[in-house]
Amino acid sequence: MELLLKGMDILLHLDKYLDLMLQTMGLWSYAILFLIIFCETGLVITPVLPGDSLLFAVGTFAALGSLDLTVAMVCMAIAAIAGDTVNYWIGHYLGPKVFHEEKSRFLNKKHLEKTHEFYEKYGGKTIIIARFIPIIRTFAPFVAGIGSMNYAKFFAYNIVGGIVWIVSLTLAGYFFGTIPVVKNNFTLAIMAIIVISILPGIIEILRQWRLNKNTCS
Repeated sequence: MELLLKGMDILLHLDKYLDLMLQTMGLWSYAILFLIIFCETGLVITPVLPGDSLLFAVGTFAALGSLDLTVAMVCMAIAAIAGDTVNYWIGHYLGPKVFHEEKSRFLNKKHLEKTHEFYEKYGGKTIIIARFIPIIRTFAPFVAGIGSMNYAKFFAYNIVGGIVWIVSLTLAGYFFGTIPVVKNNFTLAIMAIIVISILPGIIEILRQWRLNKNTCS
């Protein structure tokens, strides 16, 4: 519980923690950003790491001159592409066994099933669309690996999705994060980003609930 509260505190006060990291780690901050994005996209067991909100915060600090915008975006784009690549091959080699187990110590099977449904609906475009949806973002390449999606096709979607995700959200922070109303209410801005990120998932859950309700009645 204490770990969860600490995680929420970091998520909601990314500006303070990111500022502290930049002051203490200097150029190593780029390596840490690389690692966070890589783990969030590449390790199936770490879908709760900050993604969208972190990119927005990074863009904001770049606008303030604390980070080099181009270097930060290149580092994180490489991390996002490499993360999905590793995730794909983990799914390709280990996924079928995990997916058919009733219980898994490290993975939430419901998340896998939801991602599989999402993948069935949108096909290869899932790799791009999922970049903007927490949880689904982490499991999409894993499910693509399980389904043995053509790797060349996956890699193309991976590159496009990774670059678009990193650049769009980082630039959003760069251009809007320093606006006084956003800067002075940064926690609210982060909360808004989180809500907007999970909104598609909530809408889908409500849609499924209505469909199930209508089927049963």
